[in-house]
Amino acid sequence: MNKKKKSKIIQRILNNTYPKVPIPLNYKNTFTLLVSVLLSAQCTDVNVNNVTKNIYPIYNHPKHFVKLGRKKIEKLIKKIGIFRIKAKSIYYLSKTLVEKYKSKVPNTYEELEQLPGVGHKTASVVMSQGFGYPAFPIDTHIHRLAQRWGLTNGKNVLQTEKDLKLIFPKKNWNKLHLQIIWYGREYCKARDCFGLTCKICKSCYPNRKKKIITKKA
Repeated sequence: MNKKKKSKIIQRILNNTYPKVPIPLNYKNTFTLLVSVLLSAQCTDVNVNNVTKNIYPIYNHPKHFVKLGRKKIEKLIKKIGIFRIKAKSIYYLSKTLVEKYKSKVPNTYEELEQLPGVGHKTASVVMSQGFGYPAFPIDTHIHRLAQRWGLTNGKNVLQTEKDLKLIFPKKNWNKLHLQIIWYGREYCKARDCFGLTCKICKSCYPNRKKKIITKKA
């Protein structure tokens, strides 16, 4: 079965499973979306939402975090992994937004990726969910699923992003990214499916017998 045929099967199953797909992270505006995505690195979305629900009603603007300073930001997010590094990034990206962008989040990859703590994946999520720009953010989970489903050779997340963009229609990228995240969490889990039990894996590889061990990004 070639990749195009698999892509149609995958899209059909995902659309039937998630006709309306929720956004995992809670946020108030584009700036808080940026902060939440930054916080989600090496941390669950549930944990991020639990922490930020007490922050965003009060602090939701770059100038708020500049005024707080690094130490107070650390106290606010101390329940999140590597919180000191993330607090430093939040402080300095907020400072940059205030001083360079009049407190507005820029809407280009180049400018976003120059902000402290913001990599390509974070920029892609903001471009997609914040600005509605067609993007296909790839994290380690989507990278793993793309390998299981035979859509990429799995060298790294950038290669996976390039491969998926070639396979799936551009108009579907934003929704697909979220659908794949939810499907991976609920049906094609890292330590449960192994490419053998979920509907997508069985549909794409009906004769597969051995577990698929994916390569890390």
